Amino acid sequence: MAHTAPTAPPSRLIPPGRVAAWPRAGAKGRPLVPSVWRELALIVLFYTAYTLTRLILVQDGTAPAFAHADQILAFERSLGVDVELPLNQLLLEVPWLARAANVFYATAHFAVTLGVVVWVYRSHPEHYRWLRTGIMAATGAALLGFWLYPLAPPRFLEHEGFVDPVTALHSMGLYASDASATLTNQYAAMPSMHAGWALWCGFALVRLATRRWVRALGAVYPATTVAVILATANHYVLDAVAGIALVSAALCASRLLYRRLPLGSAGRTGAVATAAAERRAEAELDAQTRRRRPTNPDIADTGDTLPDSDASVHAC
Repeated sequence: MAHTAPTAPPSRLIPPGRVAAWPRAGAKGRPLVPSVWRELALIVLFYTAYTLTRLILVQDGTAPAFAHADQILAFERSLGVDVELPLNQLLLEVPWLARAANVFYATAHFAVTLGVVVWVYRSHPEHYRWLRTGIMAATGAALLGFWLYPLAPPRFLEHEGFVDPVTALHSMGLYASDASATLTNQYAAMPSMHAGWALWCGFALVRLATRRWVRALGAVYPATTVAVILATANHYVLDAVAGIALVSAALCASRLLYRRLPLGSAGRTGAVATAAAERRAEAELDAQTRRRRPTNPDIADTGDTLPDSDASVHAC
């Protein structure tokens, strides 16, 4: 009767040469991600610093911002992409839709982005770090544009025919009152981070979601956001293009960086833990394959054991 060496459960064995993708590690194979409290503190501190910096960047006098607005409109007209005014006029013909657009502009930018951040953290932690770093890098870089190129939004250009739907309809909006308007820099329009953040959300959903309807929402959301920011006269086409380009570049750079470098203590810990786990599994597999076959009871009485496979070959 043939005797075979016992083997370990398949779930405990890792084939030689197979390396688990960083940052998966730990006894249960779960990706190592930052503490939720650490991430919450980081996001709050970052956005607070970003908002305060936007306020500080408000320059004395608005002449440069309006001069830049004239430049943007002239350039868009030369390209034939100045669609902001027709969209603004079309939106105002449907008051209920204009009110909905005002609410969307004031709320979705924050609520949807935060929701996607939490979803990625909980459901796809292996992608969290580089996606988080990408959006933060783009948002920080946008401050340079706000400083170097202050820009009056279209809703301030009444002489061009633009109408602010929040003011015209007395509806809810991001700048519905003088108090709320003073809490932000209204001349920080270039690049549009409404468009940039929307692209980030859409990219994460399309790339990571498994349900088709979620991926569809991810594709529709950035387009909807761009349509809203143009129709409500809060941004120009070139603002949206700049915001999308900035976030796209930041995501590419972050992805390349995290592929090449195990950044941070958690990354190094994950790499070390993964390597150690593989070494243990491979050692166990090697021990299983080299283990002597069980002793034959009939031969055991004489003190002999079954010969090794190599000895049997030589005997033949």
